[in-house]
Amino acid sequence: MALEEVYKRNLHHKTHRAGWLRAAVLGANDGLVSTASLMIGVAAARADQSFLVTAGAAGIAAGAMSMAVGEYVSVRSQNDIEESDRLLEIEHLAIDPEGEFEELVHIYMARGLSRDLAEQVAEAMHKKDPLEAHLRDELGQHPHTKARPVQAAIASAISFTAGGLVPFVGAFAPTPGKAAWSIVAFAIAGLLVTGIVSARTAGSKLLIPTLRVVAGGCLGMAITAGIGQALHISGI
Repeated sequence: MALEEVYKRNLHHKTHRAGWLRAAVLGANDGLVSTASLMIGVAAARADQSFLVTAGAAGIAAGAMSMAVGEYVSVRSQNDIEESDRLLEIEHLAIDPEGEFEELVHIYMARGLSRDLAEQVAEAMHKKDPLEAHLRDELGQHPHTKARPVQAAIASAISFTAGGLVPFVGAFAPTPGKAAWSIVAFAIAGLLVTGIVSARTAGSKLLIPTLRVVAGGCLGMAITAGIGQALHISGI
């Protein structure tokens, strides 16, 4: 098979999506569960619909901003660690290039190469770009898996908002007094869609990821409702 065909086939890999997909799935799930839980509590308190809608909108806005900032700070910390390791590796290569070369040889030997072949490979890597070789083969840093804080923050904020809007729509239930049940129904439907979309995007089978998302979301809402009932706040 031609090399071009191999490259095209490799485009089907999903590793490059890991950074934003995790943030998007977390954001959508959190938007669904937290917004639904908030609005269920407000609806159970028999607040009028205008207050329920205001509470839902405020929850979505606050949650989206919180998720974006939290995701940015978290992923940025990963960036800082990667940069710190990079500077440390530059220092190691400067003060002990022979030791670093030997370390790379042993890494290749541990992967199944003979010592002679491992030395040849390490020598070729050091001639081209020793820093890149050590970052990749010693520390596991790859360009396509590099932490991207802005991308993660945007994905998290957008997905939280999208997730939060699903139970928010449930607040407009046509039957008075049924808003809480409507919110739960919309939230479960949203969790199903989130699970299916995340599984499709990740390229995995549908059943297990979808069940994981739905079960986790339902558990979160059930615990919230249980706490509310115990405090005589919520009663769906």
